[in-house]
Amino acid sequence: MERKQNSDFRSGFVALIGRPNAGKSTLINTLLGKKIVIISDKPQTTRNRIQCILTEERGQVIFFDTPGIHKPKHRLGEYMNTAATTTLKGVDMAVYVVDASVALGSGEEYVLDIIKRSGIPCILALNKIDLLKKEEILVKIAEYSQLADFKEIIPISALQAENTGKLLDLIFAELPLGPLYYPADEITDQPERFIMAELIREKLLALTREEIPHSIAVAVENMQEKKSLIKIEAVILVERDSQKGIVIGKNGQLLKEVGRLAREDMESLLGSKVFLELWVKVRKDWRNQNAILRELGYNLNDLKE
Repeated sequence: MERKQNSDFRSGFVALIGRPNAGKSTLINTLLGKKIVIISDKPQTTRNRIQCILTEERGQVIFFDTPGIHKPKHRLGEYMNTAATTTLKGVDMAVYVVDASVALGSGEEYVLDIIKRSGIPCILALNKIDLLKKEEILVKIAEYSQLADFKEIIPISALQAENTGKLLDLIFAELPLGPLYYPADEITDQPERFIMAELIREKLLALTREEIPHSIAVAVENMQEKKSLIKIEAVILVERDSQKGIVIGKNGQLLKEVGRLAREDMESLLGSKVFLELWVKVRKDWRNQNAILRELGYNLNDLKE
């Protein structure tokens, strides 16, 4: 049931943009008050543009959690950059999320240039201030204020939910009066299969190391509800036989642990018991293969062939 709108109802589309590991996904989950997108300490965790919807009495914000902008090394990397930069073309404003605990470098200057060229209003969120002293935060604010004409600069900790409410106030203040674009109870545009696959990938990111996390993809091939049980069948793709062995683990222990942890999150999100089956398959150099990328749901239309 859709809520009745007030006359001051504000709504609009907001892109979260930034470098890998800046904390965009953590911020989205904190603002929405529930886990919608996966998080990891590994860079380039987010691969797709993910739409998340926050609805309150004062308005509705449609957030786009975008992949971190980085120097691509394969077709998947090119897609991720394109997904992030093209998002700016269709939104009302941007929130530029910066890891304030690291030094400003050429990567941030590159993102800033993209934002400036887009011409859209931008709020700068200096994230991870829980890792800084107060005087260091003030230095960061002064440093970034010289680089662009931001609507606002706000220091936050997405992890600790510090100043995130104030950030949301700033976002609503910049949005125009508008309609309820989505039903009030809708929180994402992503299908359940995509979210389930991402939950599995999150556990793989947490339990593997070195080159393995970036060489993994997950596809849910079947999702079927039977009475009070949901059966989910998923395939984990890796690029080499040696990686398959690592993902499975000794006596299959790592894969079992991935399944256990993912199933717990799935049951919490779906509100039902889940039976999860996982397989691991080798698809050599899948990150450079357009056909496989399309099968995994990546829209490559904006990429040059």
